[in-house]
Amino acid sequence: MRLGFAGTPEFAATALRAIVRHAYRVDLVLTKPDRPHGRGLKLMATPVKHVALEHRIPVFQPATLRDPTSREAIMSQPLDLLIVAAYGLLLPREILAWPRYGCVNIHASLLPRWRGAAPIHRAILAGDCETGITLMQMDEGLDTGPIIARYPVPIAPDATTGSLHELLADTGARAIVEALSRLRSHGALESTPQPDQGVTYAPKIDRAETHADWSEDALTLERKLRAFDPAPGLMASLDGETYKLRKGCAASGRFGAAGSVVRADAKGIVIACGEGALIIESLQRAGGKELPAASFLAGHALHVGDRFTSPSSA
Repeated sequence: MRLGFAGTPEFAATALRAIVRHAYRVDLVLTKPDRPHGRGLKLMATPVKHVALEHRIPVFQPATLRDPTSREAIMSQPLDLLIVAAYGLLLPREILAWPRYGCVNIHASLLPRWRGAAPIHRAILAGDCETGITLMQMDEGLDTGPIIARYPVPIAPDATTGSLHELLADTGARAIVEALSRLRSHGALESTPQPDQGVTYAPKIDRAETHADWSEDALTLERKLRAFDPAPGLMASLDGETYKLRKGCAASGRFGAAGSVVRADAKGIVIACGEGALIIESLQRAGGKELPAASFLAGHALHVGDRFTSPSSA
């Protein structure tokens, strides 16, 4: 089979590695352009590009697929299937119609729940107990195409976006390899239209969502803590300085004024919320390393009654 692959981050790179490891030939890779990174703003290749170059797969990095000239260069050879995983660019009608068997997307949710850009974050924020991988035949809508296969994955009570991302990346890699095996054996991938019931959307995380609002209940803040770990982080301010709160858990009960420090010791920094309290086990100063609560307190004295605020109100 003549395969193409379109993807950008590590989630997609995991699938591409599996495809190559199972001896499927990939004729071309589409990925987003290199971006400046770090203090030196050095151009960095995407994880998918690294995998492609390692296996000597031709790489195309258009800034957009709406330019006819770019599309013509990419579509100069026929394809049987284009596999898409977290690519980051919309595929126009011409690209969708290019491969013989169309385009198959590896999506990190159980569609039709959490269509859109941030399904892993949104599942944790909503308190979902289960998510998964959906293989979808792509159409021109936002994750609206017919479903080829669904692979449920449980969400552990302490799951973060980072830990769940790894589970889903591995599941997505297994799913696409199994689909390619079926396609090679049967010459088709059967699919079923998505149901109209249960549709939800997962928009990108807005920066304002990452600002800790201490009037919220502790369980909501704990979900945000896990959903925004490792990035972009749940942000809070203390004495005019902003911190990324990294690990913690919710506690029930009444603890006093929202945002106030109730206790601070090696076991954690207990911060009162609108209902309950958030026990912070590690945090990170901007530009610094993640520190356990004990290490942070060794260099920053905290007292009962000190106040954490939202960066938006600091």
